[in-house]
Amino acid sequence: MSVNSSRFDSAIGWSTRPDAWVSKGIRVVLSALAVILFCGPLLVIFSGAFDNNPDPTQLSVIPDNPSLRNFQVATENKIWDYLVNSLVIAGGALLLQLAVSVFAAYALARKKFRGQAIALLVILATMMLPEEVIAIPLSLVIGDLPLVHVSLKGTLLGVILPLGAWGFSIFVMTEFMREIPAELEEAAKVDGAGELRLFAQIILPLCKPALGVIAVFGFNMIWEQYLLPLIVAADPSDYTLTVALLALRSDDQVGTGIVLAGALLALVPSLIVYLSLQKSFLRGITTGAIKG
Repeated sequence: MSVNSSRFDSAIGWSTRPDAWVSKGIRVVLSALAVILFCGPLLVIFSGAFDNNPDPTQLSVIPDNPSLRNFQVATENKIWDYLVNSLVIAGGALLLQLAVSVFAAYALARKKFRGQAIALLVILATMMLPEEVIAIPLSLVIGDLPLVHVSLKGTLLGVILPLGAWGFSIFVMTEFMREIPAELEEAAKVDGAGELRLFAQIILPLCKPALGVIAVFGFNMIWEQYLLPLIVAADPSDYTLTVALLALRSDDQVGTGIVLAGALLALVPSLIVYLSLQKSFLRGITTGAIKG
């Protein structure tokens, strides 16, 4: 029985029938609206950052008076110092978070011990607590670190350490490692592979898609932190870019263009991280969807 392919839509949903121009028109309009909805704010940020317009109520997607003045004023307000603080915190916290997630997931997924389910439940429970709930206890701990009695106030380490473990990353890595066949591990042990070699050469390389997923989500979580850097900061010079942008926004002497210039700088690292890890991120999301 022959099938006329022209009677069916293509893989992307476009009808191949000659009389389907109405359907195509509607889809073009909906696609254009989606692009405007998602790309419109980005264009406004880019335009406002380079537009020397003193009126904050007049924003457009094309700069009326292109200029670098907003970045010059932002530099005078130490915006680059705040950006460096954010990059150091994001880089250090992300590396620590990846290490903690990988080792914790390996123990939870590949080993058997008493209280394993309870340990995973406690880790997941930390995701249910809003930052506002633990703000005061966290501030007390940072001010007087238990056992060593050292204050981390006013230090970048005081922001990095609390972000070094995240329940979401541990959960994703645990579920991914559980899907790795046990036969691979048994074969490696037969060949004489030790625990460290088994982890580094067998398990970890197979987890690259999951590492891409938790790296992208983890970086965005760290980069968007506001309350924690505000708690740790002992001086405005300790602010991250996220905190500094809100401080600039509340300053009547600072125009909207300067805030948008800072927002553009804050947007660039997230884009770079996503584009760098795009293949691993998409592979990890797809693998999770197929396994689910």
